[in-house]
Amino acid sequence: MQTISDVLDPARAKALEATLGDAPKLESGDLLPAFFHQVYFWDPQPPDRLGRDGHPGLGGLIPDMGLPRRMWAGGELEFYAPLILGQSAERRSYRENAEIKQGRSGKLGFVTLRHEIWQAKSCCVIDRQNLVYREDSVGGLKPQAPPAAENEDFGETVTFNSTLLFRYSALTFNGHRIHYDGSYARDVEGYGGRVVHGPLLAQLLMRMAERELGKLKRFEFRATAPVMDFETAELCWRKDGACWVRRKDGNQAMIAKAS
Repeated sequence: MQTISDVLDPARAKALEATLGDAPKLESGDLLPAFFHQVYFWDPQPPDRLGRDGHPGLGGLIPDMGLPRRMWAGGELEFYAPLILGQSAERRSYRENAEIKQGRSGKLGFVTLRHEIWQAKSCCVIDRQNLVYREDSVGGLKPQAPPAAENEDFGETVTFNSTLLFRYSALTFNGHRIHYDGSYARDVEGYGGRVVHGPLLAQLLMRMAERELGKLKRFEFRATAPVMDFETAELCWRKDGACWVRRKDGNQAMIAKAS
């Protein structure tokens, strides 16, 4: 178990509002929007405790399985009570699962973390984080992106760039180099460029869901293919709460369900 306490500073929430393209307006006492807790509860580590990819070295809460490539594959969020800006809160983190399986492209390590966000003696949010670790690319099979559905009730086009990725990395204290170091992303991890954060895509879908449904009770998401910082994508919404990210090539980058 790992416990981190933080004060939900309105300035940091405002910075995320601006990063997402909104006029900053959140103040102390306001309710924190869904998933904005990502910009709190940092766990800063000195450089000698970081891995080659910029993430904290493995061991402890996340075991070292000898697989160097990290991907945030998805998550499940349950919202029980609102988090209040300007007040202290605590994140209690647990490892629920860690196992290695053999995939078509090599060994895969699966890790599930459960983060409980507590405030005023109540568990307000449970945030399950599903991580996948892979071997270095050696010319093996690459997962094929599935085709995205086209039966949405409406969609919203979004664009990305290196500035957006840098600001989101800074606010979430995410040092993963695939999001800001193009040479590393291409030459070491085999991507086509800087990779848009999976949680950023989920955040954009959650904002859409909050506009349509109001306060969320649950949100589940799964990443299925990467989006690069130079690409456009479509945020797709259906009235039953299904939502997804469709890349410009028509393939699915993320699928989610809100309620």
